[in-house]
Amino acid sequence: MNRKIKVIWEFYGPDAEQTAKHHQIHLEEFALKEKLALDIAGVEYVNEMQWLAYLLVMENEVLTVRDALKPLRAEIFED
Repeated sequence: MNRKIKVIWEFYGPDAEQTAKHHQIHLEEFALKEKLALDIAGVEYVNEMQWLAYLLVMENEVLTVRDALKPLRAEIFED
């Protein structure tokens, strides 16, 4: 089975929103450059001092992304 994995970076502080949104741009560029199967990146609000940036990848691409971008964590993504 080749599941979708949500690879996550967390940002904290008063500039967390802007930092996460900027990181999203770089994640989208990376997905295109590496020709990943998915090119879905986004941000999520956690609270006023914490935001997440994420990239959805196929399970067989996780190691490539992990080694290149050093995410904080990953979780299985369910549609």
